[in-house]
Amino acid sequence: MSAPTPFPDDHPLPVADTWDMSWVSRVTGKYRAVFDGPEISDGAPMVRAAAWADLYKEVYGVEKRDITSVLVLRHAAIDLVMNDDYWARFDLGKEHKLRDDKGKKWTKVNPISARSRPDTEQARRYTLETFIANGGIVLACGWAFRFVASRIQQADKLDAADARQRAAEQLVPGVILQPNGIFAVLRAQEAGCHFASAS
Repeated sequence: MSAPTPFPDDHPLPVADTWDMSWVSRVTGKYRAVFDGPEISDGAPMVRAAAWADLYKEVYGVEKRDITSVLVLRHAAIDLVMNDDYWARFDLGKEHKLRDDKGKKWTKVNPISARSRPDTEQARRYTLETFIANGGIVLACGWAFRFVASRIQQADKLDAADARQRAAEQLVPGVILQPNGIFAVLRAQEAGCHFASAS
């Protein structure tokens, strides 16, 4: 007999409120998947996480409420959780060799943000903002986020705590920091998500 699928209320409660674990209570769909994105891969982790839900609706007629898609951005993909101002300030398009939608200049915006996409419904579907608005869950690696905070600390001559706070203010709204990316992937699996490598 196979083990029952775990649900959030089967897990111990956090011993402190250091990390926001409330997202686990939103993993309620009959169909659940966690997409592990350790690399930027031209924004592929975002596309794959959003497209899976779209394809289940297309093939099976599944309603949005019956699907839970969790996207974990960690390691080299951590910059994908940062807003467009951060991307422009640190010239991350050039650093990551990512061009704008016309393919001529280095992008000045996060390639999976709403501003990076052509103004079409299809293109906007594969952005962090739309994914989150449609019930998707985006988790960010706390370890990799230290590098984001460190970059701001050096640029703005801040202490570590203030730099981390400033970095947190530049997260794309709705992104949830976790202790690290592997923790987030495994916690989502414990909540019943199937695993998918997304980059």
